Parts: sequence; C-alpha cells; structure tokens
Amino acid sequence: MNTAVINAGVSAESTEKALTENIISPRFYTTDFDAFDKIDVNSVREEWDLMMEEYRRDENAGHFERSEEFKADIESLPPDLRKEFLDFLVSSVTSEFSGCVLYSDIKKNVNNPDIKELMGYMARDESRHAGFINHALKDFGMGVDLGFLKKSKKYTFFKPKYIYYSLYLSEKIGYARYISIFRQLEKHPEYRFHPIFLWFERWCNDEYRHGETIALMMRAQPNLLEGYNKLWIKFFLLAVFSTMYVRDHTRPAMHAAMGLDPTEYDKQVFHITTEISKQIFPVKLDIENPEFYKHMDRLRDIGAAAERARQQGGVIGTLKRGACYAQGLSRFARLMFMPSVRNELPEKVRVAPAW
Repeated sequence: MNTAVINAGVSAESTEKALTENIISPRFYTTDFDAFDKIDVNSVREEWDLMMEEYRRDENAGHFERSEEFKADIESLPPDLRKEFLDFLVSSVTSEFSGCVLYSDIKKNVNNPDIKELMGYMARDESRHAGFINHALKDFGMGVDLGFLKKSKKYTFFKPKYIYYSLYLSEKIGYARYISIFRQLEKHPEYRFHPIFLWFERWCNDEYRHGETIALMMRAQPNLLEGYNKLWIKFFLLAVFSTMYVRDHTRPAMHAAMGLDPTEYDKQVFHITTEISKQIFPVKLDIENPEFYKHMDRLRDIGAAAERARQQGGVIGTLKRGACYAQGLSRFARLMFMPSVRNELPEKVRVAPAW
C-alpha cells in the first residue's frame, strides 16, 4: 500500500500488518464449494432446525452498538501495552473478517438451502464482529481497509474437511479465549483497560454457536471422524493450540494488564476447548501430561528466536529463521507422536456454553 491513510481512521500500517503472512498470522481460505453443496444434514435434522431457529432470532442484533464510553484514550496506555493491544485488535479483525469472507463465498457458490441459509447467518455475525473491532481501531486512526484486504490478501485452498476441523477449532477456541477474558475482568474490573471487553460475553456466544453448527455438519458426515482422519484432527488440534501458545507469549504486557499469566491463561483455554470438543472429536490431546507443556514451551522459545532472526534480517537472519523453522517442525512432530486420549462421542452433539 502506498497511501499513509486510505480514508477516515484507516491506516496503511494496520492494513499492511493484516496482510502479513507468517506461521501464526490469520489466513484467508477458499475451498471446494461443490462439496459443501452436497452436504445432507437430515441425519442431524432435529438439532439442526433448533440451531437455525436461534440464528433466525438473532439475539445479538442490537448488541454491537457503541456506547459513549467506548472511545478510550489509547495514548494514555504504556507504549508496550499500546503496541500489543493494537496487534491483538488487528489480528482479531483479520481473523473475524476471514470467516466473513469464507462464509460469504460459500453462500454465493452453493444452492443447497440448508448450507446457503447457514452461511448467510454466519457471515452476518462475523461481519458484525470485524466491523466492531475495526471501529475500535479507527478510534485510534489505526483501522484496517477491509475492502483492500479482501482483494489483496493471499488465499489458501483447504479441502472441506480441513475447513471443518480448523473452523470448528477456531470458533470454539475463540469462545474459550473471550469468555476467559470476560470472566477475569468481570471479577476484576480494575483491569479492564478498554471498554471493548464488556462486549465479549454475548460476542463469544456467536462464536460458540458457529462451532456447534460446524460440529453438526461433521456429525452428518461420520467418515470425517473415522480412520486416518483422526490423525488430521490431532494435527489441527496441535496446530491451533501451539499457534495460540506462541502468539500469546508475544503479548506479555497485555496479559499482565488484564491480571493474567499467559501460560495459565492458555492452559485454561486449552481445558475449556478440550471439554467442548468432546462433543465431536473422537480423540483429545493429553494436555494433562507435563511433557505436552515442555514441548509447547520449546515452541514458544523457537518462535521468539525466529522473530529475533526476522528483525536481524540479511543472510544470517534468514539462515537463523530457517533453522528455527526446522526446529519447530521437529518439535511439532514430537507432539504428534505423543499418545492421544480416546473419546466416545455422545448421542447428541450440542453442549451448553456453561463456562
């Protein structure tokens, strides 16, 4: 991008950051739309119809309205907290908008009435989320140009089953993250350094509902939960958990400002996500095994070393980054070889958001 400011409140810096591609940055996806068009949800029809009634009621229709107190004085925040919070908002708006774009594209490219209606509602929700975060960024003159982002961001093709696994986990871990922050700040309002956190409880219920629907889509296609697909499920569980662990440890000031330790916060989020995912995944990660967090800590250290190498630049920096990626892959492979825990799927898919 060549312009410093594209329109009111939007910045080239934030938009460039949203366009950045690295191992922990949110991505944009495309998929096989014909496969989505062929989904038959009749085997889960009773739960599906109840879910669709919830979408139609749209209980969050008026939730994303900004109050007078919303515009906070971000300049009063310490520089390290300001930087990490803005990074959090840009990453979040990119992730939410990614979902909006994917769901909108699926809706446009299918005729299946069940899937078409669902994707319209999910795109609606994610559009609200992305717009709400972006308004917060625009208050600071740091908004992301979402139109430019949609046209310019690199798209990754994922097979439908990879879309199911990754989106399910993205929505459910998003719920676990937001509800954990909301509950912490509900107990300790003195740590609420920006009013956006007041919206997190009902906001994350949208994320939870999205995950429930994707779980129903997977249960309607039981082959996705059998055989070698269990290895793919384990892979995506590890990919999502490790990405979160590495990324959260790059924001120590933000977690400290909320009265949270990033390691303990991540452990809580992993626990909630694991409990929820028992509704659909036949395997669980053994997050109670101390070796699991030894590997996670090593990935965190490798991620920090890779960032230092990126900042160093040049040939030496590039070589160091390559070595870090190799070490990261080796450590991830060791996590893959750790025994997982079997899980018997319940008769009914849906789980109440009781956290």
